[in-house]
Amino acid sequence: MTKHLWRGQWVDDAELAVRLPMLGATLAEDLECTFPLRQLLTAAHDLGQELRTSGTVRDQLHGVLMAAPDAREQDVAMTLDSVASFLDREQLEYKLKRELGSTDPFTPRRISFTGNRFESWAPLGFLVHVAPGNVSSVAPLSVIEGMLSGNINFLKTSSGGSAFAQHLLATLVERDPSGALAPFVYAAEISSRETDRLRNLFSLADGIAAWGGEAAIAAVRDMAPQGCRVIDWGHKISFAYLAKEKLEDIASLQALARDVCFIEQQACSSPQCLFIEAADREDLFAFAEKFSGILGGVSEVIPVTHPGLQERAEITTVTEAARMEAVYSGSTRVFAAPDNSWRVLAEDNPALRASPLYRTLWVKPLAPSAFTATLRPMRPWLQTAGLACNLERYADLSNRLIAAGISRVTQVGEQLGGYVGAPHDGVYALQRYCRRISCELPANAKGIASFHELTEPIPPLAPDTPLLDKAGFLALEENENHAHLYFKSGGSSGAPKLAVYSWTDYHSQMQAAADGLYAAGLDPTKDRTMNLFFSGHLYGSFISFWSVLENLGAVQFPITGIDDMEEVANTIINQKVDTLLGMPFYIHKLFSTQGDMLRTYGGVKKIFFGGEHFNSVQRKHLQREFGVEIIRAAAYGSNDAGPLGYQCEGCDDSEYHVLTQTQYLEILDTEADRPATAGEPGRLAFTSLARRGQKVERYEIGDMGRWLTTPCSCGRSAPRFELMGRYGDMFRAPYFFNYRIFCRVLAEHGHYTGNVQLVLNHDGIRHNIKVWLEDGHNLASAQARSLLLTHYPDLRDFVEEYGFVTLTVEQISLSAFATTPSTGKLKAIVDLRSAT
Repeated sequence: MTKHLWRGQWVDDAELAVRLPMLGATLAEDLECTFPLRQLLTAAHDLGQELRTSGTVRDQLHGVLMAAPDAREQDVAMTLDSVASFLDREQLEYKLKRELGSTDPFTPRRISFTGNRFESWAPLGFLVHVAPGNVSSVAPLSVIEGMLSGNINFLKTSSGGSAFAQHLLATLVERDPSGALAPFVYAAEISSRETDRLRNLFSLADGIAAWGGEAAIAAVRDMAPQGCRVIDWGHKISFAYLAKEKLEDIASLQALARDVCFIEQQACSSPQCLFIEAADREDLFAFAEKFSGILGGVSEVIPVTHPGLQERAEITTVTEAARMEAVYSGSTRVFAAPDNSWRVLAEDNPALRASPLYRTLWVKPLAPSAFTATLRPMRPWLQTAGLACNLERYADLSNRLIAAGISRVTQVGEQLGGYVGAPHDGVYALQRYCRRISCELPANAKGIASFHELTEPIPPLAPDTPLLDKAGFLALEENENHAHLYFKSGGSSGAPKLAVYSWTDYHSQMQAAADGLYAAGLDPTKDRTMNLFFSGHLYGSFISFWSVLENLGAVQFPITGIDDMEEVANTIINQKVDTLLGMPFYIHKLFSTQGDMLRTYGGVKKIFFGGEHFNSVQRKHLQREFGVEIIRAAAYGSNDAGPLGYQCEGCDDSEYHVLTQTQYLEILDTEADRPATAGEPGRLAFTSLARRGQKVERYEIGDMGRWLTTPCSCGRSAPRFELMGRYGDMFRAPYFFNYRIFCRVLAEHGHYTGNVQLVLNHDGIRHNIKVWLEDGHNLASAQARSLLLTHYPDLRDFVEEYGFVTLTVEQISLSAFATTPSTGKLKAIVDLRSAT
């Protein structure tokens, strides 16, 4: 009979018997594989979505659950709904973040900037799950938690029990077209009596997650090999507590009664006992009688699951013993339903007692001052306390309960609930399934923030995923649950179009950008930085670099791109600022207008820029005249797509590494939607790996570039590319000219250090190209025009040979250049032809 899973595939008893002896050799190979966390999140989410609606998958799993003895439609539906909720990608990512601190917990990261020490989580390795048979969802969800923590998982289910876990896990594996999940999933029916088979299985385990009673967990410990971590999820006991001010609160009593009736107290968090703040025995009995009426009313509307023969015998034994005690000592009182469907056992002895369940509740008196003395003997088994009291007493009473050994305090009536990422039995499950590892890198690792920089990226999408252009981006729907932060994207008319981020998106991307800035040479232990980026108008530059510097823990003077250049220069000098971050146009203007002060100061050693680049002559001027030592990009990115690339000490002016922490890059052919030939220019298409606010996949951001295939001198494995300008750098007049060639000719052949702006017009006959240069530089207008015609042959042909274009060069003041109001960025091309 085919009822087992081996590496995600169905096998029968005979195949299992053949394969189990070879499991050690199989694991030796598979344990070298990196767990495909991204594929798990995608497959789990897809399966969860299918389980939310009626269809083939839900119907199939519904049938498996209903085949079990005593299955109830209501319970089956609840199980499928709870599994669907658990599998939601948002929930799983939140669980990762809560329990392991990050949605990328297995990549070693630098823990400080004073040494080269890195830490991360790592899986235990081979994790065996010994699951209970009484709760259908526990077994498969335990395996999924094992997968979230990166382990290879082997689920042992009870012989003859439900095959729900196997079917759910097989369906999950089927949702991963890459097949990468399959090697991490095993599930088999193995009887607990097959001790030799279990010992052989356990001998390979790095961890065993054992669910059940003390005897079952003790048996697992006995068979577990030395050094294997046994993660016990044993039986626990929970109770409720009513403060004196809530003894007459009908809402609290009804909520408690629902927790008693719901699932027949089968969960560890179900209340088995109710402690009340009562003065004497008569008050206790009066309350118990009143509560029994409420319990009876609630019980009538919640369908009953009748106990089996053994459970009925235990209920009868406990109830009759309480009745006998009532006769002999008067210390107990029994209130029970005529049909014996529920019962309240009142006892004036405060010691915590386990209930025989099935709507059986002990009611006992307990003063807050006696919490620890009364509950401490049961401390290893305590779990949840439902608390009802006035708000002013909540902190005191909950702290007393926690001191006594309770690990979870809820409101009365909410003991069976929970939330994603909550600790279970006082611990985080994912942390128990992991180990914390550390790496100490050599001295030349300075500048490395994460192992992402040292590993090759894995393609996150199928190659047939549609490309996304600007129009498509502007039409993207935003996820309302994750639309927290808006930046201006563009739009030619009407309301501005917006790029949308969740706070999680934003923080992930700013951390990645901080890694990039560290790689570029910013030293957060020494540098005193000034943030000169612009802010406002839905523009994210200034606040983004505020966050980047905050992530690095660097000293920051957030002055923004203000107009008062003298104030900026004075602040730099007075505060001993040595590192500037801002737009090249603004920084060039600062050094041009305040050159004497800054030259005398000589303390600005690093400049990190965004937007357009400094040309080679500008760089040499700043280095020669002002003593600047490092001029690199603060980041390569956009409002739409976020941070995309970074420079290291081995990158030239237009060269970048891909920011693989959050982005995946493709370079596509200029004429067709296929990869560009190695080394040839192509269109840059980015896929964001950390974006919930909008789904940004294969987004063509409008830039051109080419892959750099030679290894970078910095030693990073993160791919490297060269930016080759924007589609917008090309303009037709009537031939396609390139703005960047104008700039390069003037810099390389005329040693021009200023800014360049092209103004395009048309006189009805010819296209007019007007080149604006900054006045005050040594390059005369006539000389500049001559250089352009000499060193830009295509331009010379259309100006002198064909006569289709007129070319003029003018020198104007820096303040007359056209800039983008919100960013202060120089407009490379001002096209006036549409206005004529």
